[in-house]
Amino acid sequence: MTAFEEALRARCPEMPVRRDVPLKDYTTLRVGGPADYFLEPDNENSLCGALAAAKETGTPVLLLGNGSNLLVRDGGFRGAAVRLGKAFSAITSLQNGLYAQAGALLSALSRAALEARMTGLEFAQGIPGSVGGGVYMNAGAYGREMGQVVSSARIWDGTAVRDVDAAEMSFAYRHSKAMDSGWLILGAAFRLEPGDPVKIEEKMRDFAARRKEKQPLEYPSAGSFFKRPAGYFAGALIEQGGLKGCQVGGAQVSEKHAGFLVNRGGATAEDFLRLMEYVQAVVREKSGVMLEPEVRIVGSEK
Repeated sequence: MTAFEEALRARCPEMPVRRDVPLKDYTTLRVGGPADYFLEPDNENSLCGALAAAKETGTPVLLLGNGSNLLVRDGGFRGAAVRLGKAFSAITSLQNGLYAQAGALLSALSRAALEARMTGLEFAQGIPGSVGGGVYMNAGAYGREMGQVVSSARIWDGTAVRDVDAAEMSFAYRHSKAMDSGWLILGAAFRLEPGDPVKIEEKMRDFAARRKEKQPLEYPSAGSFFKRPAGYFAGALIEQGGLKGCQVGGAQVSEKHAGFLVNRGGATAEDFLRLMEYVQAVVREKSGVMLEPEVRIVGSEK
């Protein structure tokens, strides 16, 4: 038994620990090597116990929700992958909004807002991620971002659980203070406005139709692969570079939307990394713009 397993057993004796679990099964790109440890806590106390055990033993932690916006290298993750699934998917009503645990899907959150006759989360209905990941990287679509509707976030700051307000989260384009501070998102409260459910649903249907028309939903992807450069659109720069359909192994620049890199079948993380680097080099040569990945890249080389 390793030091981490001993520390975990001391705090959470009933929590199962799986070893060498392939993370490709838990990411929307469907690539990624194994995690040394794989945990699925069933409540916040057991989650905090696992995080404390990891801190005590110097074990890196990868918090997983829906596994979107994430590329795990083929060598896997040398640490503990902690998945927040159904046990962390509750959505509850507040006086002027909603509270959602980190494992709740953004699509479910958007639907809950509709059912509560609240407007402000229509843009999130098609984002293929969870609340935790969406708040962590300030996900957005159609000119709206999570930071515009989050009133506070519940975090693990490395020592304890606490609630921080939106100002302390320092939201910016595809960024939050959590990314710099190592905070883990456990949930968030959303400040919403009363709305007409007919108009809310119409907007959601419009966004869904636009996504279906323009995005390669038929293939595994991590969503938009690159950040939007100031003054440009990443997809347009990639298309102008003649890169639509460009393929390395099973990874391909989508023929439908060049801002997406998709898994056409059997892709490895290395395929995506090589394709990413090639796209970056071509776009920089042709436009002078260096594209930055929006996806989070973690793990070890093989």
